[in-house]
Amino acid sequence: MHELSQMIYDDMKPALGVTEPGAIAFAVAKARTYVNGEITGVNVAMNSGMYKNAFTCGIPNSNEVGNVFSAALGAVAGNADKGLEALADVTPEDNVKAQEMIDKGLVTVELSGITSRIFIEATVRTADDCATVTIRDSHTNITKIVVNGKTELETEDEHKTEEEGEEEGHSIHKYTLQQLYDYITTVDIEEIRFIENAYKVNLELFHEGLESPRTTFARHLLELNGGKEVSDNEQATASLMCNAAIEARVIGLDKPAMSITGSGAHGIIATMPLYAAYKVNGYTEEQLLRATALSYLVCMYIKEYSGRLSAFCGCAIAAGSGMACALVYLRGGTVEMMAHTLNNMASSITGMICDGGNQGCTMKGIAAVDAAYKSVEFAMNGIYIYEVHGINGKTPEETMRNMGLIASPGMVGTEKTIVEIFEDKLKK
Repeated sequence: MHELSQMIYDDMKPALGVTEPGAIAFAVAKARTYVNGEITGVNVAMNSGMYKNAFTCGIPNSNEVGNVFSAALGAVAGNADKGLEALADVTPEDNVKAQEMIDKGLVTVELSGITSRIFIEATVRTADDCATVTIRDSHTNITKIVVNGKTELETEDEHKTEEEGEEEGHSIHKYTLQQLYDYITTVDIEEIRFIENAYKVNLELFHEGLESPRTTFARHLLELNGGKEVSDNEQATASLMCNAAIEARVIGLDKPAMSITGSGAHGIIATMPLYAAYKVNGYTEEQLLRATALSYLVCMYIKEYSGRLSAFCGCAIAAGSGMACALVYLRGGTVEMMAHTLNNMASSITGMICDGGNQGCTMKGIAAVDAAYKSVEFAMNGIYIYEVHGINGKTPEETMRNMGLIASPGMVGTEKTIVEIFEDKLKK
């Protein structure tokens, strides 16, 4: 398998609800497996991106939101074997038990620091036992397990500093946009057939969003599309399919999204508008799969510079840019047009903040689809922001790098301010 195929395959993972509550529940559930008896305390420390993203985020199989409830449910009913879908089996009774734990003051959450590097440290205590599970760099990457003071597991990632991770870089960055294009146009289609799974998962989530009485944006987007799932209006169909799925995810409906770069919303934006284009314009399934591979890779290229969790909306910026390049491919455009599309995206929505996984993600997704469609339309007609302006680079690779750097280290101060606003809201 080609390195890039393997990269996509390894990165695609189903995630139930927003990824961060799932990761918190997974960490707590894993720690729970190492202790016996009734729980006397749960504490979860996490980095600012994790804290922020789960702050008011909907939780699968629950009407509650946020970090504390995610941790409580992880302790009560989380299934560590299911990874990011750790809350898949939660019942109404489990919600009651979780609330009782919170009411007794048994569950606490704390901010460990302002950083885009993923960090979760979940500790579960009983009368006789204490277990701590540490996760770093990706949402399910357990780097250390300590049980009753004895280290049961410790990986090399546990000792890697954030700076060392940046120096090491990501293998996606050794490729140029031209090379990514050459790969997606020549790779054996059977080698990337697994991408079909993303559409199976995300389409189920989309339909869940349409059918649920809890969604609001989904219903109006359907109305704007003439009451049809697929209309003659490609952009309206794209916005509906993309953002009904995002809304379903952020309010915690019980269907997973296929995540990319550790985010379900990234995975939705990178795929669903392309599916709309495929349905409206009659592209072949092969064209759809090749376009999706490009969308994923461009998303990863930007996201691996910005950090997995930061103060900028990678869903709109990284996944939106990947999706835009893929639209150029589907329309028969050139790599130069993709580069110009990236300039248009970089000069417009870069800097959009991420204030957590919440209902606002739906509006950000709507903005991303709008920006992508306009960026593509302009670029394919020779209209684009020249490289001399703003953060655009001399090459598309430089532009994508600069987009990522705006987030980290560029928006560390913004991240701190967002978290301070959240904590002030808690006091009030």
